[in-house]
Amino acid sequence: MLGRVSIAMDNSLYRSNKQGVGDWFKSGEPWIWVTASAVAVSVIAVVGLLLLLAVRGLGHFWPSDVLQFDYVDERSGELQKIIGEVSASEEVSLEQLRSSGLQVSDAGGELRQRDLIKTGNRDITGADFRWHLREAMSNIEKPDALLVLERREWGNFYGYLLNVKQQGELVAQQTAKVLDAKVWAEFEARLNRALELHDEIKGIEKNQTKSLNYQLERLRLAERSLELQSELGVRERTLETARISEERAEINASYEVLQNTLSDLYARAQRDSFTVLAAGGEQLEIPFAKVVHAMMPNQMNVVEKILAWFVKLGDFLSDDPREANTEGGVFPAIFGTVLMVILMAIMVTPFGVVAAVYLREYARQGVITRTIRIAVNNLAGVPSIVYGVFGLGFFIYGIGEQVDHLLFEAALPTPTFGTPGLLWASLTLAILTVPVVIVATEEGLARIPRSVREGSLALGATKAETLWRVVLPMASPAMMTGLILAVARAAGEVAPLMLVGVVKLAPSLPVDGNYPYLHLDQKFMHLGFHIFDVGFQSPNVEAARPLVYATALLLVIIIALLNFSAVALRNHLRERYKALDM
Repeated sequence: MLGRVSIAMDNSLYRSNKQGVGDWFKSGEPWIWVTASAVAVSVIAVVGLLLLLAVRGLGHFWPSDVLQFDYVDERSGELQKIIGEVSASEEVSLEQLRSSGLQVSDAGGELRQRDLIKTGNRDITGADFRWHLREAMSNIEKPDALLVLERREWGNFYGYLLNVKQQGELVAQQTAKVLDAKVWAEFEARLNRALELHDEIKGIEKNQTKSLNYQLERLRLAERSLELQSELGVRERTLETARISEERAEINASYEVLQNTLSDLYARAQRDSFTVLAAGGEQLEIPFAKVVHAMMPNQMNVVEKILAWFVKLGDFLSDDPREANTEGGVFPAIFGTVLMVILMAIMVTPFGVVAAVYLREYARQGVITRTIRIAVNNLAGVPSIVYGVFGLGFFIYGIGEQVDHLLFEAALPTPTFGTPGLLWASLTLAILTVPVVIVATEEGLARIPRSVREGSLALGATKAETLWRVVLPMASPAMMTGLILAVARAAGEVAPLMLVGVVKLAPSLPVDGNYPYLHLDQKFMHLGFHIFDVGFQSPNVEAARPLVYATALLLVIIIALLNFSAVALRNHLRERYKALDM
């Protein structure tokens, strides 16, 4: 009897639990947990990615302490003096070390700790980085007098300051490895002077000299155009030729004055130099004009290092790239990315909105309209490189060549718009992102109640006035949503840009003080392509790796800022037309 009661209770509990689980699933609560978990995982992944980029990228600009130690070379057994900073550390197996030709004893376990030391001095040793086994290091120290130089060529230099010279004559000197405050003050003063001269030279070359070269090129084109105009009379041709020759003479005179000024500045910049001592005992004389930054990080406190970090970060954001893009800044890439996205947004928004308005408000809803919508949706899934090939063939080889023959015949055979440039890159990305704008705008138009349109028409407004004054303002938040999605996609695209306008290094910005001020025919730099070039095409992989992280973080920040601006505008429009929408 008791056994039957027990079995009955067990069956009742089983049915109760089974019914409870079933009701729990029917309530939808498990799917809430699943979606919440997915959101949590996504947030963790995004935050983790940003932290990785920030730590690896921004840490590159921190002035790390510099080590000096003795090291026994694994291959030759020679004792070496090494100076450098630790860039990375890892554990490797004995098998991996021996496979690379190193003679390592079995004592100490199966794993060995090794450090990647940035030794710089590429003009002396031929390499910036080298792996060193931790167990082979000895006499590790951090001398205060260790000098770190960031140079315009050959990367960093690590060593000791020996003396300062002016036109080859000693001005100040000190004993190696002993810091003299007077010598360092003299060094800093002359370095600041050299930096000021460099900025002055750079300003003349990038502004005044460039302007004169631009004027000379315009005169050349005018002269060539004069040759092509066969209908001109002899008198008109003679007068125009004389005018061109007179202007060219004036420009050449100004150019000669600038050249003399630059020669004087270059001579003054090369006046001062200094001598340094490398780890291997080599002495090297370096002109101050070749130095960007100089510091002694081992004697800097935290505040000084923070200030130095901000200075180097500022240089990264404002300077031009150097040393095959592995040194210097990324300002041309920032400028090119933002300008291209703005031009793309200006082009894609009207076209996408007009197409959406026609499909939703004017086109007869039938088979053809549905087919067009399907085609638009399918275009959003086409690989971006296909758009690049289309832009190359249609815009550059098609429209661009015709524009050159019609408007820039004097410049031929050198193409003006028949070559990749900013205009064609922006148009290509506009075509790439227009399906997103069309779909988003159509969805916004579909959400507007029919009664709003009918009320406007009943009050005497025409269909065009209703569309322009009522429907489009209410649909503007949806348009901004489409623009946000278009910007987010276009700003990070690289593949099509490689065919229609982006380059590894642009000699000048597409905006300057020369007419027409915005040069849509020029090639430009882009952060996405810069990441690809530095990360996969750089001859110095170790030096380029932190710049890849820093540039990737910068690209994410720029895209976020562009999107946040559009989101703020969309929210403003949504609040403004909320009453009408209700």
